[in-house]
Amino acid sequence: MKESILRLKKEKNALIMAHYYQRDEIQEIADFIGDSLALARKAAETDADIIVMCGVHFMGETAKILCPDKKVLVPDMGAGCSLADSCDPEEFRHFIEQHPGHTVISYVNTSAAVKALTDIVVTSGNARKIVESLPKEEKIIFGPDRNLGGYINTVSDREMVLWPGACHVHDRFSLEKILELKKAHPGAKILVHPECRKPLQLIADKVGSTAALLDFAGKDDAKEYIVVTESGILREMRLKCPEKVFLPAPAEDSECQCNECDYMKLNTLEKVYRCLRDESPEITVDPEIAREAIKPIERMLEMSL
Repeated sequence: MKESILRLKKEKNALIMAHYYQRDEIQEIADFIGDSLALARKAAETDADIIVMCGVHFMGETAKILCPDKKVLVPDMGAGCSLADSCDPEEFRHFIEQHPGHTVISYVNTSAAVKALTDIVVTSGNARKIVESLPKEEKIIFGPDRNLGGYINTVSDREMVLWPGACHVHDRFSLEKILELKKAHPGAKILVHPECRKPLQLIADKVGSTAALLDFAGKDDAKEYIVVTESGILREMRLKCPEKVFLPAPAEDSECQCNECDYMKLNTLEKVYRCLRDESPEITVDPEIAREAIKPIERMLEMSL
């Protein structure tokens, strides 16, 4: 299956991109692996004719908005995002109207229609930098992740108005189980994604995006880490730091020591093969929405330099 995918990729001048949360076997055949910001940057600069986005739907939309002349494929059109789904465009429009005079900042984990209502798009990796680059007195709406927005409010001393959305993966980590794991591994440092609830952020040795947590683990001198984000990142961490131990943090409703995104895991090698072979499912974005949505994405890329 992997050989067939690589053959088709070469024949069709395709680029396979994968998020850190994808299955290990998909990361193994990807040309590029990264977080949301890195995937957006790579999509903006690629000369491939076809982009296969192994992630979730909004990532495919972002690639299509940045590359309207390229064919963007996703292995499974059903690979959505609970966070993006928590922010309906019409409800968000009404929310904005209720807070006139506010700059609208949206997390990249949103639909193209929500991005079209936005002034600046951010990722977990650049949200703090972008917010802090704005005047202190500027009124801001931040959506859709209340946990990430709350974290940025705390570290930046802001009072952004928050849309009440959350990621179903990061919102269900168990503080009690993580503290129990810490007792069993007292030397382990706790790495927490800012989409997690505040109590988890408060016990963290490091709060950051997937890329930031990966970078921290590579430079830090600890030998063990409890990783409080989707467990797909563990593959890259173990590859970069084979001498270290990375422990997945458990969820509240899970009997195993893990927490996976059901949507991310919908993508499989067979689906990657079929989408390359058939050049389907293909992501399309309404041109009018795309014209508006690209503006906050480009502003993010400019402000992230």
